[in-house]
Amino acid sequence: MALTSSMLPLGTVAPPFVLPDVTTGLPVSLSDFTEKDALLVMFICKHCPYVVHIRPELTRLGRDYASSSLAIVAISSNDPISYPEDSPSELKAMVAEAGFPFPLLFDVTQDVARAYDAVCTPDFFLFDRDRRLVYRGQLDDSRPSRGTADGSDLRPAIDAVLTGKPVNPNQKPSSGCGIKWKK
Repeated sequence: MALTSSMLPLGTVAPPFVLPDVTTGLPVSLSDFTEKDALLVMFICKHCPYVVHIRPELTRLGRDYASSSLAIVAISSNDPISYPEDSPSELKAMVAEAGFPFPLLFDVTQDVARAYDAVCTPDFFLFDRDRRLVYRGQLDDSRPSRGTADGSDLRPAIDAVLTGKPVNPNQKPSSGCGIKWKK
Protein backbone atom coordinates (compact mmCIF):
# COMPACT_ATOMS: atom_id res chain seq x y z
CA MET A 1 0.00 0.00 0.00
CA ALA A 2 1.39 3.38 -1.02
CA LEU A 3 1.80 6.14 1.54
CA THR A 4 1.83 9.85 0.83
CA SER A 5 4.22 12.45 2.17
CA SER A 6 3.37 14.38 5.32
CA MET A 7 3.59 17.76 3.60
CA LEU A 8 5.90 19.42 6.14
CA PRO A 9 4.82 23.08 6.49
CA LEU A 10 6.32 25.47 3.95
CA GLY A 11 8.85 27.78 5.58
CA THR A 12 10.25 25.03 7.83
CA VAL A 13 14.01 25.39 8.29
CA ALA A 14 16.06 22.45 6.97
CA PRO A 15 17.00 20.17 9.85
CA PRO A 16 20.77 19.67 10.13
CA PHE A 17 22.38 16.36 9.29
CA VAL A 18 25.77 14.69 9.15
CA LEU A 19 25.58 11.32 7.40
CA PRO A 20 28.02 9.04 5.58
CA ASP A 21 28.04 8.96 1.79
CA VAL A 22 27.50 5.33 0.73
CA THR A 23 30.07 5.66 -2.06
CA THR A 24 32.96 7.35 -0.24
CA GLY A 25 32.12 6.66 3.41
CA LEU A 26 32.89 10.31 4.14
CA PRO A 27 30.50 12.45 6.19
CA VAL A 28 28.29 14.93 4.35
CA SER A 29 26.46 17.65 6.25
CA LEU A 30 23.86 20.29 5.60
CA SER A 31 26.56 22.92 6.07
CA ASP A 32 28.51 21.49 3.10
CA PHE A 33 25.98 23.16 0.79
CA THR A 34 26.06 26.75 2.10
CA GLU A 35 27.40 28.16 -1.18
CA LYS A 36 24.35 26.94 -3.11
CA ASP A 37 21.17 28.99 -3.62
CA ALA A 38 18.89 25.96 -3.22
CA LEU A 39 19.04 22.48 -1.75
CA LEU A 40 16.99 19.45 -2.76
CA VAL A 41 16.84 16.67 -0.18
CA MET A 42 15.36 13.41 -1.48
CA PHE A 43 14.51 10.37 0.62
CA ILE A 44 14.93 7.29 -1.57
CA CYS A 45 15.88 3.63 -1.32
CA LYS A 46 16.85 0.83 -3.67
CA HIS A 47 14.01 -1.69 -3.46
CA CYS A 48 10.86 0.49 -3.70
CA PRO A 49 9.12 0.20 -7.10
CA TYR A 50 8.23 3.92 -6.95
CA VAL A 51 11.92 4.83 -6.67
CA VAL A 52 12.92 2.27 -9.32
CA HIS A 53 10.36 3.91 -11.64
CA ILE A 54 11.80 7.43 -11.20
CA ARG A 55 15.49 6.51 -10.96
CA PRO A 56 16.29 7.58 -14.57
CA GLU A 57 14.64 10.96 -13.96
CA LEU A 58 16.62 11.43 -10.74
CA THR A 59 19.82 10.92 -12.73
CA ARG A 60 18.63 13.38 -15.44
CA LEU A 61 17.64 15.88 -12.76
CA GLY A 62 21.09 15.67 -11.19
CA ARG A 63 22.83 16.08 -14.53
CA ASP A 64 20.54 18.90 -15.73
CA TYR A 65 21.20 20.98 -12.61
CA ALA A 66 24.84 19.98 -12.04
CA SER A 67 26.20 23.36 -13.14
CA SER A 68 23.47 25.38 -11.41
CA SER A 69 23.32 26.77 -7.90
CA LEU A 70 21.16 23.81 -6.78
CA ALA A 71 22.69 21.22 -4.47
CA ILE A 72 21.11 17.77 -4.46
CA VAL A 73 21.48 15.10 -1.82
CA ALA A 74 19.65 11.79 -1.46
CA ILE A 75 19.16 9.99 1.85
CA SER A 76 18.17 6.42 2.54
CA SER A 77 16.72 5.75 5.98
CA ASN A 78 15.30 2.23 5.58
CA ASP A 79 16.17 -0.48 8.08
CA PRO A 80 18.84 -2.57 6.30
CA ILE A 81 18.30 -5.53 8.63
CA SER A 82 14.72 -6.05 7.50
CA TYR A 83 15.45 -4.77 3.97
CA PRO A 84 19.00 -5.86 2.99
CA GLU A 85 18.55 -4.34 -0.50
CA ASP A 86 18.71 -0.98 1.25
CA SER A 87 22.02 -1.63 2.99
CA PRO A 88 24.88 0.82 2.32
CA SER A 89 26.68 -1.66 0.03
CA GLU A 90 23.53 -2.20 -2.06
CA LEU A 91 22.90 1.55 -2.17
CA LYS A 92 26.48 2.08 -3.35
CA ALA A 93 25.83 -0.37 -6.20
CA MET A 94 22.64 1.51 -7.10
CA VAL A 95 24.53 4.82 -7.27
CA ALA A 96 27.02 3.29 -9.70
CA GLU A 97 24.32 1.60 -11.78
CA ALA A 98 22.11 4.69 -11.97
CA GLY A 99 25.00 7.11 -12.41
CA PHE A 100 23.70 9.48 -9.76
CA PRO A 101 25.69 12.75 -9.94
CA PHE A 102 24.81 13.57 -6.32
CA PRO A 103 25.67 11.93 -3.00
CA LEU A 104 23.48 9.24 -1.46
CA LEU A 105 23.71 9.24 2.32
CA PHE A 106 22.77 6.53 4.80
CA ASP A 107 20.68 7.47 7.84
CA VAL A 108 21.51 4.54 10.14
CA THR A 109 19.66 5.94 13.18
CA GLN A 110 16.67 7.13 11.11
CA ASP A 111 16.84 10.40 13.08
CA VAL A 112 17.22 12.51 9.94
CA ALA A 113 14.10 11.00 8.34
CA ARG A 114 12.20 11.77 11.54
CA ALA A 115 13.54 15.34 11.64
CA TYR A 116 12.34 15.92 8.06
CA ASP A 117 9.05 14.15 8.80
CA ALA A 118 9.81 11.94 5.78
CA VAL A 119 7.19 9.24 5.35
CA CYS A 120 7.73 7.54 2.02
CA THR A 121 10.22 6.82 -0.72
CA PRO A 122 10.48 8.95 -2.66
CA ASP A 123 9.91 12.06 -0.58
CA PHE A 124 11.22 15.43 -1.82
CA PHE A 125 12.11 18.60 0.12
CA LEU A 126 13.33 21.74 -1.69
CA PHE A 127 14.88 24.56 0.35
CA ASP A 128 15.78 28.10 -0.69
CA ARG A 129 19.00 30.02 0.02
CA ASP A 130 17.97 30.55 3.66
CA ARG A 131 17.22 26.81 3.89
CA ARG A 132 13.51 27.41 4.30
CA LEU A 133 11.21 24.82 2.75
CA VAL A 134 9.63 26.07 -0.47
CA TYR A 135 8.49 22.76 -1.98
CA ARG A 136 7.57 19.35 -0.66
CA GLY A 137 5.71 16.81 -2.64
CA GLN A 138 5.81 14.69 -5.72
CA LEU A 139 8.29 14.55 -8.56
CA ASP A 140 5.41 14.30 -11.04
CA ASP A 141 2.13 12.45 -11.69
CA SER A 142 3.79 9.29 -13.06
CA ARG A 143 3.63 6.06 -11.07
CA PRO A 144 5.12 2.60 -11.63
CA SER A 145 1.92 1.55 -13.39
CA ARG A 146 1.56 4.66 -15.56
CA GLY A 147 3.60 7.23 -17.38
CA THR A 148 7.25 8.10 -17.63
CA ALA A 149 8.82 10.20 -14.91
CA ASP A 150 9.68 13.70 -16.12
CA GLY A 151 9.83 15.82 -12.96
CA SER A 152 6.98 18.04 -14.15
CA ASP A 153 6.02 19.06 -10.60
CA LEU A 154 9.47 19.38 -9.02
CA ARG A 155 11.37 20.99 -11.92
CA PRO A 156 9.23 24.17 -12.06
CA ALA A 157 9.70 24.59 -8.30
CA ILE A 158 13.48 24.27 -8.71
CA ASP A 159 13.50 26.73 -11.61
CA ALA A 160 11.41 29.24 -9.62
CA VAL A 161 13.65 29.17 -6.55
CA LEU A 162 16.80 29.42 -8.69
CA THR A 163 15.45 32.51 -10.49
CA GLY A 164 14.17 34.19 -7.33
CA LYS A 165 10.52 33.71 -8.19
CA PRO A 166 7.87 32.41 -5.81
CA VAL A 167 7.25 28.68 -5.84
CA ASN A 168 3.66 27.68 -6.51
CA PRO A 169 2.25 26.71 -3.07
CA ASN A 170 -0.28 24.34 -4.69
CA GLN A 171 1.74 21.13 -4.23
CA LYS A 172 0.74 17.48 -4.39
CA PRO A 173 2.11 14.96 -1.88
CA SER A 174 4.62 12.40 -3.02
CA SER A 175 3.45 8.80 -3.09
CA GLY A 176 5.52 5.69 -2.51
CA CYS A 177 6.58 2.91 -0.20
CA GLY A 178 6.60 3.74 3.48
CA ILE A 179 9.99 4.22 5.10
CA LYS A 180 10.96 0.92 6.73
CA TRP A 181 11.36 1.87 10.38
CA LYS A 182 13.41 -0.19 12.77
CA LYS A 183 11.47 -2.30 15.19
